[in-house]
Amino acid sequence: MPRNTGTAAQSPPENRTPHSPRPPHGYRAVFAVREFRAVFAAHLLSLLGVVVSELALTVLVYGLTGSPLLSALTFALGFLPYLVGGTLLAGIADRYPARRVLVTCDLVCAACVAVMVLPGTPVGGLLALRCLVAAVSPVFTGTRMAALTEILGDGDRYVLGRSLLRIVSQSAVLIGFGAGGMLLAVVTPRGAITITAVTFLCSAALLRFGTRARPARAGAGAEAGGGTLLKESLTGARDLLGNRRIRALLLLFWVPPLFLVAPVALAAPYADEIGVGSAALGLLMCAMPVGRIAAELYVGTALSPRLRSSIVLPAAVLQLLPLVLYALRPAVAPAAVVLALAGVGGAYVIGLDKWFVAAVPDSLRGRAMTVLTAGMMTLQGVGMALAGLAAEFFPAHHVVAGAGALGVLCLLPLVREARRTAPAGHDPAETRDEVPPGTRETAATEARDGAVTELRDGARTEVRDEADHHMTSG
Repeated sequence: MPRNTGTAAQSPPENRTPHSPRPPHGYRAVFAVREFRAVFAAHLLSLLGVVVSELALTVLVYGLTGSPLLSALTFALGFLPYLVGGTLLAGIADRYPARRVLVTCDLVCAACVAVMVLPGTPVGGLLALRCLVAAVSPVFTGTRMAALTEILGDGDRYVLGRSLLRIVSQSAVLIGFGAGGMLLAVVTPRGAITITAVTFLCSAALLRFGTRARPARAGAGAEAGGGTLLKESLTGARDLLGNRRIRALLLLFWVPPLFLVAPVALAAPYADEIGVGSAALGLLMCAMPVGRIAAELYVGTALSPRLRSSIVLPAAVLQLLPLVLYALRPAVAPAAVVLALAGVGGAYVIGLDKWFVAAVPDSLRGRAMTVLTAGMMTLQGVGMALAGLAAEFFPAHHVVAGAGALGVLCLLPLVREARRTAPAGHDPAETRDEVPPGTRETAATEARDGAVTELRDGARTEVRDEADHHMTSG
């Protein structure tokens, strides 16, 4: 009589034959999910709309006013409202169903862009509409990031899905403004803005008909009561920032970009300093995104989840070290190599994404992703402003080198804090990936309230090892 090996829970033998096709792995596994394909296409269209509208609106405002200041302010307004929208409106991401939030955000952006097209819209109105679009952006991005854990699970598929969306965003830096410039060569700025309204509407349609309706995340939690949206948003931000583990991870996302934007913000002054033209300026602007894209593709494809986890903290620090070489005032080619190396280090966020999802309770996940996005964009704007201010008093190459050195010094205590707050005996890289989203729902629901309670008490939240959380609402 065969001995019972305790494998009754395994898949039936007929599903494990040698002739069965192997399930897709890596990025292919992500694209195999139909809902993700819809989200990916919608992201591509929304990003195209944002990039083209930013460029076209800047040109339109300059044509109406002849003011370089107002033209530059139009572009800068893309950063400033992130803090307001990401802080005061973050509760939307958990309070309402994700699909409804995403579609509504796209429709709001389409409506704002449509009003921009009207010939009678004054410059002040154009700037106000630009602010509104920017205020909506962190809510849209945070909701989409949280919804991905429902679509892909919170394991390796989620990490690679986020990586693909980042690669598209980085690629937009390389080709988006070039495509927008070509578009403005054949149509007027208002005509280009009209096209962006269409991209937002197409994105809304893809999300509406390409993703499933799910209930709101906060609906099952203790915070779903009658609190106001503002209270829920601020309470969520306080809970997140009040938790040592989550705060350390947020700062690991936020601090490197604060310093990495220095060479981008000062690319034009540095090009003038070393006496090169606009073509060289374009090379300096593109070098870091190229390094980032190449590294993300390699890390996501070639490295295991354990290795991605192991490089997070070293890469977070080392990515800023190449900027110190700007002290030597390198020529264009060496400077481009330096920037590409800095971009390569940015792949640390692939592993960090997984840590962050594991640390945040399901009921706070939408707010966490919104706060994460808002903080990152706001600090990039602050970093650009500080780099420009410093360049008023020091040469551009000294400012960039100083940003690299100061950034490393700021990251060292953050790395130490991340190590101290890591849950004992848990390797984030070993989180189980292959369980489909929506399983073990009861365990996840029971663990969620405990995790939120730990946040309330200010205690360190333990990563949900036994529950292996997967979002079941959103």
